[in-house]
Amino acid sequence: MLIDCHNHVGADLLFYLHGDFPYAQQLVQMQVEGGAQGVTHWIAFPFVSYAAMDLSQMRDGGVGFDKGGIERVPYAFENRRLLEECQVLFPEEGRRVLPFVMVDPMRHTDAQAAELVKLRREFRFYGIKIQSTIIQADIRRLAHEGRVFLDLARQWDIPFIIHSSVAKDDVWAQAHDIIDIAEANPDIRFCAAHSCRYDRECLDRIAALPNAWFDNSAHCIHCVGAVQDLPYIAPRQRRFDSDYSHPGRVIADLAAAYPNKFLWGSDSPFYSYAAAISGQVVKLISTYEQELTALRYADPKVVERISCTNTLNYLKLADESILA
Repeated sequence: MLIDCHNHVGADLLFYLHGDFPYAQQLVQMQVEGGAQGVTHWIAFPFVSYAAMDLSQMRDGGVGFDKGGIERVPYAFENRRLLEECQVLFPEEGRRVLPFVMVDPMRHTDAQAAELVKLRREFRFYGIKIQSTIIQADIRRLAHEGRVFLDLARQWDIPFIIHSSVAKDDVWAQAHDIIDIAEANPDIRFCAAHSCRYDRECLDRIAALPNAWFDNSAHCIHCVGAVQDLPYIAPRQRRFDSDYSHPGRVIADLAAAYPNKFLWGSDSPFYSYAAAISGQVVKLISTYEQELTALRYADPKVVERISCTNTLNYLKLADESILA
């Protein structure tokens, strides 16, 4: 069994209207590409922008909420759309998917929670995903108006995956803030995405917590960022020590340093990113094949641990028949 713990299914109007890449992925497409590389199961969640946002600002890459969009409740449409794709349109393929719902930790949180309770009566889902950078929602609000999501995760015994950042200009998703929330809620499980951008202090903090993990989603392009000392990666004085010119070596080193805390994920289709920024095209391109090649550089027992055993421990599935 090889579980990819970080994937998006659906469409992102912000990325599409602004001209950024990628902006969509279908369930079947994800399984065809990943399955050809040996992936057997996927954790999947919607894309990030949602139809309750102000669509008129998206052409300029803006994020707005004042005018509202074509929906009222953040992620209500997107979560139902994902679950219907997995469990109504493509139930055979959907048996190999562990869906997570998305939430906005800052806006209309009670209405979001009410929608999740309705969904829980109709569909199965296994966790909650937050990407607070793109929607400009301070992750620290999860402990305040977003606390209703902590309550639901506790009630349903499901974990969080939370996008993490160390970039100075990203005030919405700092990795240390996510770990603070995990420390304050020891009875809820948390995964900080993207290896905390290789910030050694954050990874060490996760290792010390019984309820925290990290995933290495979008690993290959993050290694490029480390080699080039790009600002979205931890600076060298705080960076986990490895050879970032060799993504497979980094996976092996992380797995040795944090044997029970490392979850493998591709971030499909966001293992690649391309956009015009300040008049210049920025392209960071990987493939599903490259992500799996880097994973399989590690010993097969290590691969099994970080792509299956650790993920199952993190999920703590009450019923593992979904994986059969």
